[in-house]
Amino acid sequence: MSQVWKSVCAVADIPVLGARVIKRATQADVAIFRNTEDQVFAVIDRCPHKGGPLSQGIVFGTRVACPLHNWNIELGTGCAVAPDVGCAQTFQVKLEDGHVFLDMVELNSPDIIAAATDV
Repeated sequence: MSQVWKSVCAVADIPVLGARVIKRATQADVAIFRNTEDQVFAVIDRCPHKGGPLSQGIVFGTRVACPLHNWNIELGTGCAVAPDVGCAQTFQVKLEDGHVFLDMVELNSPDIIAAATDV
């Protein structure tokens, strides 16, 4: 099945070491992150620990620190860095001509919940 990509923003619209939030009507929002290397990542805007808004966290390298309890989440995989456990859903990203595209099937699919145990 071929992918259908949706342009969600320009790379320049994402602050370096920051995020931009893509609103979804019936599912959790998606946070689009950009690091100093201009790598772009898309992760559900919800920490696997207590649901904190990852888009409000501090980006460093390829990780974001959740603003609630400082859990470090790998942006490429969505997984918490040990000793913490749990993963946030990630989305495929395509960059083309300075724009960020997300896969429409992933955007419209139900959220995948892989939360950590209540720690």
